[in-house]
Amino acid sequence: MYPAPPETEHLVIIGNGMAGHRLVEALLKRPDRPARITVVGDEATAAYNRILLSPWLAGEMEREALILRKAEWYAEQGIELVLGERVTSIDRTARRLTTDAGRALDYQRLVLATGSRPAMPAVPGIELSGVHGFRDLDDAEALAGVAERGGRVVVIGGGLLGLEAAEGLRKRGEAACRQGTGSLAVSVLQRSAQLMNRQLDATAAGLLEAELTRRGLAIHTGAQLAAIEGDHHGRVTGVRLADGKRLAADGVVIATGITPNAELGREAGLATQRAIEVDGHLTTSDSAIHALGECCQFEGTTYGLVEPIWRQVEVLAEQLGANPAEGARYEERPSATRLKIGGISLFAFGPIDPDAGHEVLAYHDPVQGDYRRLLLRDGRLEGAVLYGDTAMGPWLFGQAQAGRDLGPCRRALLLGAADADALLDAHDLDTDFDTQDRPVKEAA
Repeated sequence: MYPAPPETEHLVIIGNGMAGHRLVEALLKRPDRPARITVVGDEATAAYNRILLSPWLAGEMEREALILRKAEWYAEQGIELVLGERVTSIDRTARRLTTDAGRALDYQRLVLATGSRPAMPAVPGIELSGVHGFRDLDDAEALAGVAERGGRVVVIGGGLLGLEAAEGLRKRGEAACRQGTGSLAVSVLQRSAQLMNRQLDATAAGLLEAELTRRGLAIHTGAQLAAIEGDHHGRVTGVRLADGKRLAADGVVIATGITPNAELGREAGLATQRAIEVDGHLTTSDSAIHALGECCQFEGTTYGLVEPIWRQVEVLAEQLGANPAEGARYEERPSATRLKIGGISLFAFGPIDPDAGHEVLAYHDPVQGDYRRLLLRDGRLEGAVLYGDTAMGPWLFGQAQAGRDLGPCRRALLLGAADADALLDAHDLDTDFDTQDRPVKEAA
């Protein structure tokens, strides 16, 4: 347990993304928060909701709706906010950091919440103008401009982020076309044989591909990017695949994963692997420095979903208080996947491919576009894929996490939570009755 910090303790948080901001909000709820808090963000914009970048790109919301808190709010809370400056070095001995603007800040406790950046494949042409990531507001605004000008865009990556970017581009381009600008053609290249191969089985992936194709996206599976081609001005003109096929492109979007922004911690001498290593208290190899979110690594795991990061925030906020609880530790838990594309509902968790010990329950209504497949082992749910009607998804995920025996409601598992709950309640009632009544019968 850390000793109680002095009244003048200065906490500096590097990173004003969703993780860093969530931590600030959590600390403000605590009476034992550090006396002085400074937040340093390299973006010029105050914290915003990156999860909503896809619907914003699609034109489904205003830019203002992305903002989590305006800059004035920080001052009202007594927090110093430094925007548009990147921390370039950390002196762990002096406990001082320096920004690219020459600003020096001393700290007693430091949190690295530096996030991640798009993972750029090592292919020729990756540096060409017109090649974009899709990670922050600048990326989204650049892609909006691409969509509004029209032309041809190729999205590399058929996972969650790639599909959200592709559909956002398509919808933005469609709206621009109605207003008289050029039309936009969007293609998606997926290296594996199906979309979202880490979350979906073949049937659900097929349904998803069919719907996206109907909307106007060109889906290419089993497509390996070999190079991005450009003209003599250094501007992208197309992509070349490993099989020799070429697709013309005025813009390319890379959505093939993320790389943790761990360089700052690595250069400061902190223990790192793929990201900055932390323990269950989110503490690095330096007891005065913590790491949080996509830039950290816990027991070999790195992060790209908000659910585990929110749990990290809860633990770290406890550790940064004056009287941290010894029992507050971060632990890995399974997470569920949801796709954020308007009009498409998808919910999945657990293993994708069944093994010999799994019982497989499936329901498919091709007319309505509904599909559900469950994997059970000894009556307990281990995995699920839901497409179309996903209302039962959170209930199923809860049952899986609880390890509940669903054998008594097996016949209702594909119908709905209410039916399954009713059968489980009836079974529990019968079990309670039998348990209470049996000794009486034996005594008689």
